[in-house]
Amino acid sequence: MSIHQLFTPNAGEKLEFSLRRHPIVFAGPVFIFLVLAAIPFAAKTVILGGEALALPHPLLEIGLKLLVSIYYLGIWIFFFSQFTDYYLDINIVTNDRILDINQKGLFGRVVAELDLTRVQDVHSEIKGIIPTMLNYGTVEIQTAGGEQNFIFEQVPNPHAVRQRIIELAALDRKREARDIMHQTESKDVAAAGRNEMRHQGLG
Repeated sequence: MSIHQLFTPNAGEKLEFSLRRHPIVFAGPVFIFLVLAAIPFAAKTVILGGEALALPHPLLEIGLKLLVSIYYLGIWIFFFSQFTDYYLDINIVTNDRILDINQKGLFGRVVAELDLTRVQDVHSEIKGIIPTMLNYGTVEIQTAGGEQNFIFEQVPNPHAVRQRIIELAALDRKREARDIMHQTESKDVAAAGRNEMRHQGLG
């Protein structure tokens, strides 16, 4: 799934960058999956010592194969759900807004949106030995008013992300100020035109 399938850009809006959690974060679920997948083989080796399993009835063999199949189906579902949660949890930053897309299980998704002009302050933090070595951490975006803060967790290069968001927010505020000034000037020109027409008896 591409980023453009997750959000629809507004007119004149340009994607600046997108963020996912650092790939090392997904190492935990991968390790758990590999351990769970190895358990039946390890149990067979320990219990049978490499010998073939002999069951007294064919139905028992079918039942055992069915049980093992259900077990592996379960751990595959676990792995797929963890990967979906990792891959579809994404933060999107454009030249106009910030979107926080949070995947909830396989079939749920929560999307929060923040206009860059509402950004009040941005804080970044790297804590711990491994995050420091791999340069990933947390970025917290403080908003104006009573809006909820945006928190990007375990993202790569958090300090660079913080600086870029501050720059984009400043540019967006300048662009909005120019638009307001342009609209005000246009209204003033139109009003002056109407006054001139009335003065000449044409209005």
